[in-house]
Amino acid sequence: MAETLVDGDLLDRGDDGLLRCFWGGSTDEYRAYHDNEWGRPVRDDSRLFEKICLEGFQSGLSWLTILRKRENFRSAFAGFEIEAVAAFDVPDVERLVQDAGIVRHRGKIESTINNARRCAELRASGESLTDLVWSFTPDAATRPPTVTKAWLMENPKTPESAALSKELKARGWTFVGPTTMYAFLQSVGVVNDHQARCHVTVPHSR
Repeated sequence: MAETLVDGDLLDRGDDGLLRCFWGGSTDEYRAYHDNEWGRPVRDDSRLFEKICLEGFQSGLSWLTILRKRENFRSAFAGFEIEAVAAFDVPDVERLVQDAGIVRHRGKIESTINNARRCAELRASGESLTDLVWSFTPDAATRPPTVTKAWLMENPKTPESAALSKELKARGWTFVGPTTMYAFLQSVGVVNDHQARCHVTVPHSR
């Protein structure tokens, strides 16, 4: 990783010569995730559910830890199919606590099952997780004219992520704090937080 000052902003310049967001080139895993996934709009309930769960597991850890275990998480949690995870019971919790391929945090495991049940209830009522999440898209006028490393470091949460957190908590979800929800909104493209000179171009969230 080679941090480079470009037009007053710090970015990563990779061995391939491309500029990436300041965090995006430190490992092969981060580079692939940054270039091909992070910030690209997601409008599928199961994929959004997976992202929320993984962001919850990441709390207190590095995202790299989660990326390296993601396929294990998918295997352990039935591909994050919402209704399947909602049907998990006490033996499943005990099985998962013993699974060295994932983060063996009982509270986060139980939270994932709880959140699947809350999501299943939401869908059973005729709502969709996609519509709920995207309803927290910020007004373009409230977004910074230029996304920089400094702005990102100064804004670990936003009014929209706090509002989404509050809404989900009111519906019984757990491990969905405002900072976790902002990382989630960034990852699924509800906000486009690629730095201005980053080589990755994704549609803005409209």
